[in-house]
Amino acid sequence: MNEILADIERWRSAGQRIAVARIVDIEGSGPRDPGAAMAVNSLGEVAGSVSGGCVEGAVVMEALELLEGQRDAGITSFGFSDDEAFSVGLTCGGTIHLFIEELNW
Repeated sequence: MNEILADIERWRSAGQRIAVARIVDIEGSGPRDPGAAMAVNSLGEVAGSVSGGCVEGAVVMEALELLEGQRDAGITSFGFSDDEAFSVGLTCGGTIHLFIEELNW
């Protein structure tokens, strides 16, 4: 989370709404450890990483949907057996569980 704080502060100062996705659990093998975080602002700018690239695009879409009011904060999972996760490239064999929420400072 520390690696994205400067970007979050800059975006917040500019009046951007911000969603944060954090890995809260991993089943099996995962590309990043729990606690890894990624922030997305309402312009679609991204800071940080939750998967080293394999599901980042899908996470950005989930974060933007949250900021647009099309989904609620909560857990989103991507795993090898999940057709959507496989299509976006999570081929490490495990499942990652992310908590995605809007920052309200």
